[in-house]
Amino acid sequence: MALRVTSNMMSNQVLRNLNRNLNKMSEQQNQLSTGRKINKPSDDPVGVTYALRYRSELSANDQYSRNVDTALGWLDTTDSVMSQAEDVMNRLKELAVQASTGTNPQSALDSISSEFQELKKQLSDLGNTQINGKFIFNGQTYNIEPYDSNDPASAETDSGAVEYTVGQGVTFQINTSGNDFFGEKNGTDNVFSIIDRMVTAMSTSSFPDIAKEVENIDNRMNKMVSVHSETGARTNRVELMQTRLENENLGLTELQSKTEDADIAELMIKSNVSSNIYQASLSAGAKIITPTLVDFLK
Repeated sequence: MALRVTSNMMSNQVLRNLNRNLNKMSEQQNQLSTGRKINKPSDDPVGVTYALRYRSELSANDQYSRNVDTALGWLDTTDSVMSQAEDVMNRLKELAVQASTGTNPQSALDSISSEFQELKKQLSDLGNTQINGKFIFNGQTYNIEPYDSNDPASAETDSGAVEYTVGQGVTFQINTSGNDFFGEKNGTDNVFSIIDRMVTAMSTSSFPDIAKEVENIDNRMNKMVSVHSETGARTNRVELMQTRLENENLGLTELQSKTEDADIAELMIKSNVSSNIYQASLSAGAKIITPTLVDFLK
C-alpha cells in the first residue's frame, strides 16, 4: 500500500535536514575558531583518553626538564670550582718545589709562606661555594658552611647524596663531598693540613719536611683530578637525559597535535562545502514549505 505523504511530514523532514546541516556546519566552524578537533569528550572519547595521557606525560617531562636544568647548574658550578682549586694546587706545588731548595734564605721562605696562607684562604672560599644559597660541598646539610676559615683542615663535610629526579624512575646524585675533594678531616693529604705543615716547616727552615710535602701535594692533586672526572661523567649523564627529555617532548607534542589539533586547510574546505549545502537546503526547503492549501485549490 502506498504511503501518503502529507505537507506536515515534508515540513518536518525539511526541518530535520536543516538542523542536521546546521549542526554539522556549526561544529566545523567551532573547530576552525578553536583550532582543535576535540573540544568536548563526546567529539572523540578515545582521542580524549590519549590526549589526557599526552598532557600528563608532557607536564611530568616539563618538571623533569626543570630538575635537569637545576642539576646542570649545580654540576657546572662544581666543575668550575674544581678547576679553580686545581689551579691553586698547581701554584702550591710550584711554590713548594721552590721552597724545598736548600739555598732559600729565611726571608724568601717567609714570602712563600705568606702566599701559602693566601692560597689557603682561596681554597677555603672555594670549599664554601654556594649555588642558590646551598653549599655545594656539604652534602645534605647544604645550609651549613662546611669550612671554617680559621681551621678548614678540621672540617667534616656531610657525605649524604643530593639527588634530583631527572626522569621517570631515574634519580641522580649531583653533589661531591668536600672531604672527597679537599681531603679527609686532618688527613695526611688534606690540602689544608698540607699547607699548615708547609707553613710550619718554612718558619723553621726545615727543608726535608718541606720536600716531604711535595709528594703529599701530588697525591692530593691526583685525587682531585679523579673526583673532578667523576663530576664530568655526571654532567655528561645529565646532559644525555636532557637530550632524551627534549626528544620525548617533541614526540609527545607531535602525538598530541595529531590527536587534538584540527587540519585547518581541510577543515576550511569542508566548512565551505557544509555552508553551501546548508544554503542549498534553505533554498530547497523554502520551495517545499511555501505552498499552502490555497495553492492546491488553484
